[in-house]
Parts: sequence; structure tokens; C-alpha cells
Amino acid sequence: MSESSGGTGRLYGVGLGPGDPSLMTLRAVQVIGEADVIAYHSARHGRSIARSIAAAHLRPDHIEEPLVYPVTTETTDHPGGYRGALEEFYEKAAARLAAHLDAGRTVAVLAEGDPMFYGSYMHMHKRLADRYATEVIPGVTSVSAAAARLGTPLVEGEEILTILPGTLPEEELTARLAATDTAVVMKLGRTFPAVRGAFEASGRLAEARYVERATMAGERTGDLVDIDPASVPYFSVAVLPSRVDAPRPSGRQGSGEVVVVGTGPAGPLWLTPETRGALAAADALVGYTTYLDRVPVRPGQARHGSDNKVESERAEFALDLARRGHRVAVVSGGDPGVFAMATAVLEVAAQEEYAEIPVRVLPGVTAANAAAARAGAPLGHDYATISLSDRLKPWEVIAERLRAAASADLVLALYNPGSKSRTWQVGKARDLLLEHRSPDTPVVLARDVGGPTESVRTVRLADVDPAEVDMRTLLIVGSSQTRWVQRGESGRSIVWTPRHYPEA
Repeated sequence: MSESSGGTGRLYGVGLGPGDPSLMTLRAVQVIGEADVIAYHSARHGRSIARSIAAAHLRPDHIEEPLVYPVTTETTDHPGGYRGALEEFYEKAAARLAAHLDAGRTVAVLAEGDPMFYGSYMHMHKRLADRYATEVIPGVTSVSAAAARLGTPLVEGEEILTILPGTLPEEELTARLAATDTAVVMKLGRTFPAVRGAFEASGRLAEARYVERATMAGERTGDLVDIDPASVPYFSVAVLPSRVDAPRPSGRQGSGEVVVVGTGPAGPLWLTPETRGALAAADALVGYTTYLDRVPVRPGQARHGSDNKVESERAEFALDLARRGHRVAVVSGGDPGVFAMATAVLEVAAQEEYAEIPVRVLPGVTAANAAAARAGAPLGHDYATISLSDRLKPWEVIAERLRAAASADLVLALYNPGSKSRTWQVGKARDLLLEHRSPDTPVVLARDVGGPTESVRTVRLADVDPAEVDMRTLLIVGSSQTRWVQRGESGRSIVWTPRHYPEA
């Protein structure tokens, strides 16, 4: 509620609920009964759904102000285009209401659903509420009405509800639907084909429900997949209901799959929408326990954690689950294809017995990319990625690759530099690189990027101390062209490698 700073009248934004007049609140009925002026939006045909909902409470002596849109979805010859035509309309409509308020009248602007939820009233509110005493009367939204009519929980526990306008680009809708637990897509009508396509592309079409004109005459509900696009009006919504009690795959032979997902270097901020969707859709998660702990616990979803040294066994276990009909997400840190689980899964999947099991790999933010972004742009030119771990390949191979990359003047991203059982590789690598690089070459030491103990700093190559490096640290060693400067009064270090060479 806002206090008056202008005229003596009072403005009300009155939420009427989703359509059934009996769902209007007592406060809405009271305000309409006491108002001097009743305003409502309508298309050029003059019919107003808002007025029809409130009709039983209108008096013959009410002053009615129909606010008729000059355009809805058609084209316009207004010099400012469609947006310009609407902006001019809102200004004129607000001026009409302001005249009543200046005369001391009480003005009630009717709004379907809730006035502040995708409602036309908000355009009046933004233009008038700072000048006149204003109160907004909340109403039951179409979202709540649709969930009630479906008789299915919309969102439960720690699930995330996403509300989307169907006017978004199909690709954006797809990403949002893939990433969320539950969703409602509004403003269908002509957008329905693209909305349906987004549900299908995100893998959520089978879950989606449809509600048309909830609580109103002509109400219709059903499965979204069965709806004829030509029959869909604007006043309809698509709903992804709660997954908490929804049946997950029952383990039918031949219906499973394995999706290898990358969770990025740390927590939820680094997940892609596609990865979020795959993690939510799976009925079984398999992975190194440290990475599984990054994924929220969901009812009905089994979690199979294991040690970090049993990649082949983990991959085989996941494929066996899929062969029994389960949708399995193999959880990996960073990007699953960079020194991670994708290789192990694909290697086992190449065996004849798993030939018919679908396997997908979804990318994630790599540790190298995350560390580089924190430091600046050290990977701005050609670079090589090398693991210093000699557990799966001999040190002689690692040393030869370091020499080759260093002699080619490539920036180096060094993974797995050290551990409790491997303490000498960092020193060996530093000494080898000093044969090809200046002692002043910048080296980024990035530890636990995105995590609670994140530390990113830059030192000279000659000053790299193996005692300061562990398995949670990634090293980025600059090339001859990499620059390292302190910026401004903060003294923050930034490191970047130019995209051009002096000879170019």
C-alpha cells in the first residue's frame, strides 16, 4: 500500500482470480462495491473478461472506464511500432484515471488473476502509484487454478518452480524446461507449437499437462502431447507438475540409458541447464561420492557412490543399471570428457554386451576454463592440457609431452599436479619447463575454484613451490607472450595471453 503524494483519490488494483466469480476475495468484492470508478482492459471488440468476472458486483451508478487496447497481436502503423503504440496507450489510459483521482474519486482497476502477475494493471500502477494512495488486492493466479484443476501437486519440498511466458524463443524455453523441477508456461495460443517443441526438445513432453480456461466456462484439461495446436486459446497454460510422487522408470528391459554429466569445478552455479535436466530426470545417480554430494537429493532417485579409483567398475555398474531399464546419470566433475568419466563409460560401452545401451555425454565447465576465468584470460591463445598424474601413464610420456608443448610455446593447463602419494612431479615439471621458458613466466595456481576455500594467485615459474600444490590445484603456465599485470589501486593481478603473435 502506498500513501498519497498527489491527488485526493485512491487507486486500487483489484485481483479477480482465475475466472470463477466465486474465487474473488472478500476484499476484492468490498473494494469494487465502494469504488466510484471501475476500470478494465479489453481488446477492440470491447468484451472484457475482467468485467464479466466482476459483473455481479457492479452498480448502475458506477462510472465505467473501458481501457481498450489499440492493438493486441496484429501489426500497427504507429511510428514507434507495436511497443510504441502500447506505450502511448498506457500513458493516455493513466491520464484518464488520473483525472478521476484528481477529482477525489476512488478508482478500482480490475485484473484477472493477480494484478502484479503478468497483469495489465501493473502498467497503470507504475504510472500512478507514486502520485496517489494505492492498494493492490491480490488474487488467485491462473497457475494456482491450473494446479488445482489438475489435482496434482505443482511443487513440493525443495523442488524449484519456474514460470515462463510462452513468448520466449523456443531455444530459451527448452533450456529453462530442461533445468527446472516443475514449470508453468503461460501465454499459449499462437505460441503453442514452439512451446510444445520446447517440451519435446527438453525431454519433458511426456510429463507435461495442459489446462485451458481454468475455473471458467469451457475449461479443458489433458496431456499436452494430445492437444491440437489449432485449438489452443491464449488463456491456457502448460504445466510440469511435481516429480516427488511421479512414477520413475520401472526398470523395463531396453528402456534405459546412460548420460555422463559434468558438474563443473564446484557447486550449482557451474551447472548447465542441460545437465540440471539430466540430473533431475535420472532415476539413478552413479559417481565418485565427492561429486554426488554436489547433486540435490530427490525422492525416488537412487544414489550409488564409490571411490575415485574404480572408474571402470563404476562405468560397468551404470551400464548394467541401464540395461535393466534405468535412466542413469554418471556424475563427473568438470567436463566428463577431460580426464574424467566419459572415457571410462564409453570404453566399457564399446563391449558387445552393451552395444544397444544409449550413451550420451553432456559437457561441463572444465577446471582449466574456470581457473582461467578467475585469473583473466591466460588461455586466450593456443594451449595444451596435460595431466601430471603417472598413475595411468609413465612419467617419461608426460615429460616428453611437456617438452613438446613447451618448445611449441603453448600455454599449459596442468591437471592432477600432486597428491599425498605423488609429491615430486610438480618440481620435475617446473625444472623441465624452465629449460624452455623464462623464470619470469607467469604461472596461475588455482585451488578449489568455485569452492569455499578458493585460492587463485599468480607466481613466477621459478617460484613455483611444490609444497603449495595438491590434487585440488590446477596450474596454468604462460607462454612467451602471456602478460601479467597489477590493475589499479586494488593491485589485483590479471593474466592474459594475446591472440596475436608479434610476427603476425
